[in-house]
Order: sequence, then C-alpha cells, then structure tokens
Amino acid sequence: MLALKIELKRQQMIHCAKEYGFTASQTVKCSQELDVLLNKQSRQQVRLIESQNKYSFAQ
Repeated sequence: MLALKIELKRQQMIHCAKEYGFTASQTVKCSQELDVLLNKQSRQQVRLIESQNKYSFAQ
C-alpha cells in the first residue's frame, strides 16, 4: 500500500514539474510529501531488518 502511495505521489510530482516547473510551489509541495512517504518506507525497512537481526541473534 505504501509503495503504491509513493508511486502515485511520484507521478503527481512529475506532472506538476512538467506543468508548472521544478521550483513551483505545487511541485515543491509534492516533493516534500514524497519525501515523507519515502522516509516512512525507509523507517519500516530499518525496523524490519532490526527485527530480523534480533531473531537471528536469539537462536
């Protein structure tokens, strides 16, 4: 679900950049929203790796 949100936001940002330019407020806003989603995904991946490492060390 998060991957889909990321892809949709990425497409929205690309559209805004083509329509209004790279520095337009709409494009910057989309970029910031995409950053939030990507950071969330990154935190989820780190937590998953950490939980896998805890499990592997516990054995």
